[in-house]
Amino acid sequence: MSIKEIVVPDIGDFDSVEVIEILVAEGDTVQVEDSLITVESDKASMEIPSSESGTIVKLKVNIGNDISEGSVILMMDVSDQTQAAAKTDTNIATKTKEETIRKEPEKSTHEKMAPAKSTPAKSSPGKLPTNKASPTANIDEKRFSKAYASPSVRKFARELGVDLGKVEGTSRKGRINKEDVKDFVKKAMSTGGSGASLGIKPMPEIDFSQFGDIETTALSKINKLTGEYVHRSWVTIPHVTQFDEADITEMEAFRKQMGKEMEKEGIKITPLAFIVWAVIASLKAFPRFNSSLDATGENLILKKYFNIGVAVDTPNGLVVPVIREADQKSLVEISQEIRDLAVKARDKKLKPSDMQGGCFTISSLGGIGGTKFTPIVNAPEVAILGVSRSKMQPVWNGTEFEPRLVLPLSLSYDHRVIDGADGARFTTHLSKMLSDIRRMMV
Repeated sequence: MSIKEIVVPDIGDFDSVEVIEILVAEGDTVQVEDSLITVESDKASMEIPSSESGTIVKLKVNIGNDISEGSVILMMDVSDQTQAAAKTDTNIATKTKEETIRKEPEKSTHEKMAPAKSTPAKSSPGKLPTNKASPTANIDEKRFSKAYASPSVRKFARELGVDLGKVEGTSRKGRINKEDVKDFVKKAMSTGGSGASLGIKPMPEIDFSQFGDIETTALSKINKLTGEYVHRSWVTIPHVTQFDEADITEMEAFRKQMGKEMEKEGIKITPLAFIVWAVIASLKAFPRFNSSLDATGENLILKKYFNIGVAVDTPNGLVVPVIREADQKSLVEISQEIRDLAVKARDKKLKPSDMQGGCFTISSLGGIGGTKFTPIVNAPEVAILGVSRSKMQPVWNGTEFEPRLVLPLSLSYDHRVIDGADGARFTTHLSKMLSDIRRMMV
């Protein structure tokens, strides 16, 4: 018997890395370049390969240990490399035959061996594997570390807050792939999107009356439906919010002038009508914002129509009626329809069809106040515009400061569909449309 130490090779600029996965067990036979352990730094995960062929005699690391270049990973019997090589060749031939039959998409060095058969020793206190970049406090790290999955799948699961210990792998030898993680999330959300289904403990029941007088009021049906809807959107859509401003000095002056001219006819043009027009112009310039993901999440449905939802605040809760074919309507027609829909909403006379088919939603809080906010995407739409109260502020024109009426804009979007650069381009274009309404005619 010839025993040799297998050590950590050069790992670059890292002083130390943390062991997050042990891929082999004592008694396993491995070849050169077979992966032994997975380590993780603050920036990435990597697999450490074997520098020798042979049989593993004793593991010298545990999950959670910090190791560096030269640290001993395991002790290996390298006395019969010929026999080990022959055994591995047989395994490779069998593996190739099985993969040809099953045609599995995922192939990696891990698949040359079964998951670790023995339970790793307990980690050192405070050394459980963690990912500082993602909020996964509710993941059972021991189960997570034992799950049979590649570093890329582990990273994907951590980003979604999924406990791999609860996911059933469908790849060869029970290996977990990305599709398994996605299916787990879909099943969890199909149960109502509750926190418990994602491994999050529910809020404890508290008797608030012990602290003072209370009054219990039942939520309205609209409150309940809205709460369920926005919760589902929030936990299933990766939100990003882009903030911007629009100089609407000229737009507001024109609106007031038209208002005076049409006052005798009882016609009033609202600022929101101009915003609807500007949004439509921007949707035409950036069609990806006028789309929806299909049920599989693998295809994007681009819409050729422009139905704009307008959030309306009512005593019973928030509703979003839709202005259909808004691109075919004038400012006066849009203004009138906004008022009509708002009245119907407050009188509880909206029909289901009045709130269906939207492409993009506008939530305006300008009449109430505030400087900016982060609206939740109105799924299955991919973006929503939040509008806050405009205010006069000094703007430098190149030679002096002058008072300008500035409108705050908050654009939230689905990051699976829209990148940050396009989000900024959209708000910049929208701002130009509102700053010079003549651009909407082009």
